[in-house]
Amino acid sequence: MFEGFEQHRIHSGEEEINLVKGGSGPPLLLLHGHPQTHVIWHKVAAALAARFTVVATDLRGYGDSGKPAGLPDHSNYSKRVMAQDQVEVMEALGYPTFRVLAHDRGARVAHRMAVDHPERVLRLATLDIAPTLAMYEQTNLAFATQYFHWFFLIRPFPFPETLIAADPELYLKHTLGGRSAGLTPFTAEAYAEYARCIRNPRTIHGLCEDYRASAGIDLDQDREDLARGRKVQCPMLALWGGRGVVGKVVDPLAEWRKVALNVQGKSLDCGHYLAEEAPEAVLAEVLPFLCAVE
Repeated sequence: MFEGFEQHRIHSGEEEINLVKGGSGPPLLLLHGHPQTHVIWHKVAAALAARFTVVATDLRGYGDSGKPAGLPDHSNYSKRVMAQDQVEVMEALGYPTFRVLAHDRGARVAHRMAVDHPERVLRLATLDIAPTLAMYEQTNLAFATQYFHWFFLIRPFPFPETLIAADPELYLKHTLGGRSAGLTPFTAEAYAEYARCIRNPRTIHGLCEDYRASAGIDLDQDREDLARGRKVQCPMLALWGGRGVVGKVVDPLAEWRKVALNVQGKSLDCGHYLAEEAPEAVLAEVLPFLCAVE
């Protein structure tokens, strides 16, 4: 799926992060979402690698990256810590500054990275999210129904872990296939990779800890940013699926403009999994943005 890319495993200081790297040009970090891995980018990786040195990682807790047991306050799965993983990976690869393209959970990590490390992130493109605090505070029936896992996964250990572990592929199939496009966007090879990873009990625990952190320590840090006026400094592109739920819950651009200084964006005619549902449309939007000269 990533012809011409090389696999690497890099210690971020706390955990080992799995990644694939390929292409040439300015560095571009790709971050995936739930319940997936770096494989989500396989339909756009070649086109991006023609312009950039692409680094597609597995987040802490996902794929083949490290999966520590969660701490009582879930702080080792905070987006601040997960962002630090990625900054250290890019530093180890020789990229002190870089651009970021991120989907879903990875985009939440990227949001925190851009706030905490403004000297690192030159440009940020997010796919199908609004700020976490806005999503939780403006929850409605449509959001709670479609995004049930936001509320299920945050239940205390070991309740969600036990239920998912009873049939991991049922959870995967329901989560991926329960969106507007069903399972159509996912190639057999990509789906098999997602299934392989979610069979690992440590992955199940890692993704639960990711969400537990988002409903606790991450919200505290987001509120602190608002109180202190800390915002995303770099240019930002926010894209979301017009057939998805995000734009039905909040006004994404309005919410991003509360936490970022320079935001543009639009909806695309697809659902949640933009890079796999509408790869050409994604490339048409992100390439001009990411290639822009500062």
